[in-house]
Amino acid sequence: MTGAFHSTRPGAVCRSRRSLIVLIFSSLLAQAFFPPASLRADETVSPVLSAAGDPQVPPAAELSAGDAIILGVVEGITEFLPVSSTGHLIIASHALGLESDAPLLAADGRPLWASEPSAKNPAGEPLTLKLAADAYTVIIQAGAIAAVMLLYWRQLLSMLAGLLGRDAAGLRLLRNIILAVFPAASLGLAMHKLKLDERLFSIEAVVIALVLGALLMLAAERWRRGRLPEAHATASAARRDLSELTVRQSLGIGLMQCLALWPGTSRSMVTMVGGYFCGLSPARAAEFSFLVGLPTLGGAALLKGVSTGPAMIAVFGWPHVILGIVAAGVSAALAVRFLVSYLGRHGLGVFAIYRVILALVLVGWFLV
Repeated sequence: MTGAFHSTRPGAVCRSRRSLIVLIFSSLLAQAFFPPASLRADETVSPVLSAAGDPQVPPAAELSAGDAIILGVVEGITEFLPVSSTGHLIIASHALGLESDAPLLAADGRPLWASEPSAKNPAGEPLTLKLAADAYTVIIQAGAIAAVMLLYWRQLLSMLAGLLGRDAAGLRLLRNIILAVFPAASLGLAMHKLKLDERLFSIEAVVIALVLGALLMLAAERWRRGRLPEAHATASAARRDLSELTVRQSLGIGLMQCLALWPGTSRSMVTMVGGYFCGLSPARAAEFSFLVGLPTLGGAALLKGVSTGPAMIAVFGWPHVILGIVAAGVSAALAVRFLVSYLGRHGLGVFAIYRVILALVLVGWFLV
């Protein structure tokens, strides 16, 4: 199957058109996931929804257009590079002053809730700037999803044709993606219900994951280069179609993705390393990580949008959500194009070094 990066080299006009398409599609996808709060306004809904939906009520906290763009760009670039989006978003949120745990109030003095009081949780969970920012960075992943869908539309159409019985290779690719998503998705849902993911998170945990991930990448790169002394082996790995992965190999990549549930590990990194061990070239391993990321990121964005999206919009306002999604979409498209091109020539080594540098920055900024 031919990826989006093996077509003829586009000119400046073509790149501009693609960027425009990403902008438009990102906005459409955002509205599909999270319709504007003004469409939800109703006197009978909760205070959070009313605050989000009333155009006369200003956002509960300030998020400038520049902040929205910064968060969108950081999310879009780091989501698909094997460098840990979590570590970068920690730094960005801290630098932008989005870490306050003080409860937020609407303009009319009503409390805003991340989880409203209920029989099971009488105290509820007050909405804070930090919680809203965390939800924001997950929801704007919709832009990154749109970018990959546009760049890899041929593969998506092939999988759809496979479901209709018209493309055997597309059906095998869909099978491989499902197998690669299932283990981490199942474990992630279980951890979310038990709130284990929240307990795992800390700056120390992210630093450890960054360093161990760097060591894993260097080991995988050394292993790959040791197995490719012959030009024939390199060419064979580069030509291997993603639909040729076996059930066992796809499931193995899925099991490796479970490591990414530890904050700071990087989903794309473990997927690429798993692809290495299955005989994929660096570029092909990256492309598989992009496709596997579609249901993973889409599910996370949808769940967060349903659970916290309205409250987050009440805090930041709908225009800045759209702006962040668009920024994430454009930056993700550029990052994906760069990564496939770079990996084809150099491999993962430089990203391992970068992860160690990022770990040192986190230690110096937060732990010293």
